[in-house]
Amino acid sequence: MRFIFKTDYSQDIRLFPFGGTARFWLGLGLYALIVAGLAHASPIPLGPGHWLGIAAVYAVLFGAVLLRQNANGEGGHAAFWYGLLGVAALTAPFILDLYFTSQITFVYVYGIAGVGLILLLGMCGQISLGHAAFMACGAYTAGLLQAQGFDLLVTLPAAIILSAALGVVIGLPALRMTGIYLAFATYAFAFIVEEILARWDNVTGGNMGFVLSDPSILGYTFDSEAKMYYLALVLFVLTLLAGLNIRRSSTGRAFMAIRDSETAAEAMGVNLAVYKTTAFAISAGMAGLAGAIYAHLLFFISPEGFTILLSINLLVLAVIGGLASMHGAVFGAAFIVVLPQAISLTKDSLPPVVGQLPGLEAGIFGLIIILFVIFEPMGIHGRWMKIKTYFQLFPLYKKGTFKRQKSYMVSERNR
Repeated sequence: MRFIFKTDYSQDIRLFPFGGTARFWLGLGLYALIVAGLAHASPIPLGPGHWLGIAAVYAVLFGAVLLRQNANGEGGHAAFWYGLLGVAALTAPFILDLYFTSQITFVYVYGIAGVGLILLLGMCGQISLGHAAFMACGAYTAGLLQAQGFDLLVTLPAAIILSAALGVVIGLPALRMTGIYLAFATYAFAFIVEEILARWDNVTGGNMGFVLSDPSILGYTFDSEAKMYYLALVLFVLTLLAGLNIRRSSTGRAFMAIRDSETAAEAMGVNLAVYKTTAFAISAGMAGLAGAIYAHLLFFISPEGFTILLSINLLVLAVIGGLASMHGAVFGAAFIVVLPQAISLTKDSLPPVVGQLPGLEAGIFGLIIILFVIFEPMGIHGRWMKIKTYFQLFPLYKKGTFKRQKSYMVSERNR
């Protein structure tokens, strides 16, 4: 299936494909201020039931404003659902217990890395099995700088810049590689970085690793699970907005041209070397940011936390979530956070011969990738688009609407 984009400049510079963007962000910002005010200066203790009621009342009012926007022809239907999701995300730490709050925080962290991988793999068509190395670079950069007394205003940009520079270093030799050869090259790179981290004892702590303290910004310390939740949420939203705008920019269109046909892209004047390296740099920088937050969530980093299994998990995130949209980063991140918990819960009910097999989790991940590639190559987001399209066109929906294309142009055969 092909997606054809035909937009004008006013649509290109929007953060979202619906109107009233300022009203949307103003509503969410107002609710964030209300939540912060009640959390710090409420006259009575507020329990989960109180917070649920506050969220429900504001969601009704906010949703009514956004639906009225839809009635005025400004496309507020999409804004309505995004608004409800935003209200739920801002209220979650006060309703859920610490365990579920921490799990959602990890969804945001993996989502940051997932956005970068979707830009690289889904938009530009460059496969990578070395994103664990980029996350390790960001994690160790943030940890080592924090040990020198720097706060997040220094450690996070440094983690992004150094990881992006490492992405450029990997992107340059990989310019002449595609497909499985590029996958093997990045796979070898991940092993090299893991070995360096294990051997460089006097800097990284070797296999013993080292402990991190609570991160801070200008003296404000993120010393609780809820504070780390909001930090990860803000960074995830900013990363998602960056990914959406890169996708709609001329750089994003060049990425998609390279993905569809390198021969055709080069014939149209796209500099393959520049844009492939740029894709690696952007993706690596986002992975470095995710690694920095990941390190602060765990309070401990070691080479064992950034093995090839983490790279495979990120690849599963992108493939299963859906490579064609940034929504895939959210769906895929939720999937790889929930699946290990589900496997742990079902291990006890399985026969000991099966439940205690080494590599059971990796095997299940691989099996799921194979099943998705065969039966649902567009991922969870693709399945959702099919369901939504079915109900939008019902009863005129045609069975072959999403049938996969089996014929290719000559330029596509000669990629």
